[in-house]
Amino acid sequence: MRTIRHSEQTLRTALISKTPELVAQYESFDAGELRLMNEAFQPNSVLFEPITLHSESDWMTSHPEVPQDFEQFFNDPKRKIPSPEKCSIYIQSIGSLGNTRLISDEYIKWLKGYCEAFFYGLTVKLLEPIPVSATRCSFRVTENTQNLQIHAGVGIFSFARYSDAFYSECHKGKGQKLVVSSSSDYSVFDNYCVPEITGVLLLRSCKTLTHEIGHIFGMRHCQWLSCLMQGSNHLEEADRRPPHLCPICLRKLQSAIGFHIADRYHALLRWIEEEPADVPGRTPKPAREEAANWPERMAVFKEWKEWIVKCLAVLQK
Repeated sequence: MRTIRHSEQTLRTALISKTPELVAQYESFDAGELRLMNEAFQPNSVLFEPITLHSESDWMTSHPEVPQDFEQFFNDPKRKIPSPEKCSIYIQSIGSLGNTRLISDEYIKWLKGYCEAFFYGLTVKLLEPIPVSATRCSFRVTENTQNLQIHAGVGIFSFARYSDAFYSECHKGKGQKLVVSSSSDYSVFDNYCVPEITGVLLLRSCKTLTHEIGHIFGMRHCQWLSCLMQGSNHLEEADRRPPHLCPICLRKLQSAIGFHIADRYHALLRWIEEEPADVPGRTPKPAREEAANWPERMAVFKEWKEWIVKCLAVLQK
């Protein structure tokens, strides 16, 4: 195990920059926001910790990358900035999720709400779900798991691989005989690995969804502090990655969208605490039976809720 701990000066430069324009922009944050951001420099901060590498298989060891500080992000001509005409994030569900359409729809709505809170100030829209066959994408068999993978060339991630069962022997190699040119064979892929809806799956999905959208904004993998935007090679490493952004990545996102940091944290708290409309005891019997196994957000996001409350305490001193 190895800890990557940058000096205070290195972190200050990465967050604040030495360019007068960006320094002035940083200093325009209110007192509470500056207190929170400056937590990045505290060696014993309980909010933002250094990166810990557990093995040689971790992302940073096996994928050396040039770090991206705030100034590099800000000056990147390819970074995305929402405009009045383009201020929506679209979520497209592909294939089966959960055992019924009711469960699938509710789960995707949870992700929509989470995404709206995380990227506070933007609109998130759900597109009608489509089967894998409608994408007409090519497929490949992954070398390690022998499972099928959509080869789309666009921003996409798999719910199935965030289910523990995906890595079990009973799933290994399923669907290898899929013939892409035959439309009837797409149905094999459409249903070959439907994950169980659990709290762990919800947390993993929320983290991956926001991580990948972060890349769309132009945020590269974080190499400064423990952060959602760190890369991950495997499920164990992805589970260690926190759901929050470090101050450097938070400033990147804030500069793109323009939210007040406290407003964003309050929105995330509301999402965690909000009771679903369809819960046991409050829905018609058929829905109640299906909802009985849905994850409880309050339980799975308990640690992050406590972390957000600490951040709000710093912001509101």
